[in-house]
Amino acid sequence: MKIYVASSWRNTSQPDVVTTLRRVGHEVYDFRNPVPDHAFHWSEIDPDWQRWNPVTFREALEHPIARAGYASDMAALESADAVILILPCGRSAHLELGYAVGRGQHTAILLGDSEPELMYRMADCLAISIEEVIDWLARCRDGGYPGAGTGRGGQRCPK
Repeated sequence: MKIYVASSWRNTSQPDVVTTLRRVGHEVYDFRNPVPDHAFHWSEIDPDWQRWNPVTFREALEHPIARAGYASDMAALESADAVILILPCGRSAHLELGYAVGRGQHTAILLGDSEPELMYRMADCLAISIEEVIDWLARCRDGGYPGAGTGRGGQRCPK
């Protein structure tokens, strides 16, 4: 399956999750190392990006580097069979998961250190371990897990 992993640059478990999913045979998009592109960083547009005001930020979204980074991530997100959110993470990852839910893609959240969130019920699967995610993905691949994107998830990943 083609998997889009949504997370944060600060999430230290993200590289291990990508490696594990690839090891079991999935094609995984890694926003930190997208192929054939390179990873997007706001600092490529402006080293002082953390001091931007809303006007500067909105203008920066139109910069060719930002547009290329967005296009790379969106192409991978739209072509994915499943989207896995790894907690903790930030705003972009949550937008990516919400987009996938709305499109009816298979969605899972790998729970971690974060606040409880009621709307996580939208996801098809709430996993506590990467092993649960792998089992759930196998069921999705084999057609044994219908109902992707129905909003009836939020359960322990079904066995």
